[in-house]
Amino acid sequence: MFQVRFHGRGGQGVVTAAEILSMAAFAEGRHAQAFPSFGSERMGAPVVSFCRIDDRPIRTREPVMVPDALIIQDVTLIHQVDLFAGLPKDGYVLVNASQDFDELQFGEFFNDFHRDRLRTCPATEIALTQLGRPLPNAAMLGAFAALTGEITLEAIDAAIRQRFSGTAGEHNVAAARAAFHFVTLEEEGLTSASTD
Repeated sequence: MFQVRFHGRGGQGVVTAAEILSMAAFAEGRHAQAFPSFGSERMGAPVVSFCRIDDRPIRTREPVMVPDALIIQDVTLIHQVDLFAGLPKDGYVLVNASQDFDELQFGEFFNDFHRDRLRTCPATEIALTQLGRPLPNAAMLGAFAALTGEITLEAIDAAIRQRFSGTAGEHNVAAARAAFHFVTLEEEGLTSASTD
C-alpha cells in the first residue's frame, strides 16, 4: 500500500488534491481512498488530507500516520504543524516552494534521507501562470507523478478532467503538466550532475 499525506491551508485545494489522486488510481485499475482531517474549517487554517493506493482492497480507515509520501502545499506550516511526523527515511517529500531543498533550511533533519526523493516545485507560481489563481493542488499532483512514478501523468490528467470540466479542467491539466516537466527536468539535471 502506498500512503500519501497532504498538508496545506484551507482554500488551497488540499482535500481536492487527495480526491483527484484517488480518482487517478481508480483510472489505472487500482484501489484507493481519500479523506480529509479538518481542524477549524476556515480559509487559511491548516488542513490535512490523506490518500491510500493499493492493488488490493483497502480496509483501514485511520489517518495516515506513517506516510510513504508527503505533499506540502504551504511551506509556512513548518512552524505550526509537525509536517514530518511518521515519515520514514526512504519517504518522498514534495514541497510547494520556489527555493530548492537546501535553501529551505530544514536543518539536519533530512541528512539521512534519500536526496533523490526530496523535491520542491514552484506550484503556486505555475498555478498563477496556468490558472490565473494561486491554487497549487493540480500542479503538485503533476510534480508527485514525476517524483514518485506511483501514478502516471495521463491518469492525473484524466482525473482532473473528471473533477473539473471545460476550461477549468484544461487549465488545471496544463498546471499539472508544467509541474511534471519541471520536476522531470530537475531530476535529469541532478542525474547528470551526479555522473559528472
